[in-house]
Amino acid sequence: MTALAAGVALLGSLFFALGAALQQHEAARSSTPRLRVLLRRPAWLAGAAASAAGATLHVVALSLGPLSVVQPMGVASLLFALPIASAMHGRSTGPGELAAACLVSVGLIGLVLLVPPSSQTPQLTNAAAVAMLVATGLAALACFGLAQYSAGAVRSALLALAAGVLYGATATFTHVVVGGTGDNLWLLAALPLPAVAALMLIQRAYAHPPRSAGGQRGSGHFGVAFATLQVADPLTAVTCGASLLGEPLPDHAAIAVVFALVAGAGIAVLARTTPLPT
Repeated sequence: MTALAAGVALLGSLFFALGAALQQHEAARSSTPRLRVLLRRPAWLAGAAASAAGATLHVVALSLGPLSVVQPMGVASLLFALPIASAMHGRSTGPGELAAACLVSVGLIGLVLLVPPSSQTPQLTNAAAVAMLVATGLAALACFGLAQYSAGAVRSALLALAAGVLYGATATFTHVVVGGTGDNLWLLAALPLPAVAALMLIQRAYAHPPRSAGGQRGSGHFGVAFATLQVADPLTAVTCGASLLGEPLPDHAAIAVVFALVAGAGIAVLARTTPLPT
């Protein structure tokens, strides 16, 4: 069953990577990467369906095997996504990009596996839920504001960071609704708020930057955007779980810092690699 869980999780990572690459390709082709525009594009919808399939397979894998086996397989989506996205844009993935992706993956796997499992029932008070929405919303808004004064890889990373924070809040809400006592069903109505906002932000991170003063379009930094999202999402969820749900923080804080620095170094290297062509 463990081997089956690993295989299902790996297949889910492939679907998730394909979905991200398809959505990035369509967002990059759009002069205005707004959700209402992208929803009319069959390829973008196919990417959304592939991402949903990947998420479903990941849940199935968690039901078949332990977290320590399934989660590392999920992180492999970054290693799949870079070659797929590069192929869609007509170029090959450089060894530097793959090495950077490996750094991000190793750092993220280490952080995930250091988080001890929690057996307590997740519960969130109304006040805590509102506070989390406000705090994550303000953090995402700050990243979005800084992105407006940035360009290139920094802009993509800031937008992806904003999306990752909101996806982490969405994951926390989902955890409470699915694993809680049923007292927080009203959170179902709040779930679309951070989820849709995160979806719009990540499409902007995937897209090419706006036209410059000379009228030329820049190039998209898919690698740094996807890697930043992969790191920011679980870190936000762990932080929210520890501060609001009383869940344990990662063991061995010093080792966790080392893994975080490894993931950050990988993202920094990805930011310096050749961007995807227009």
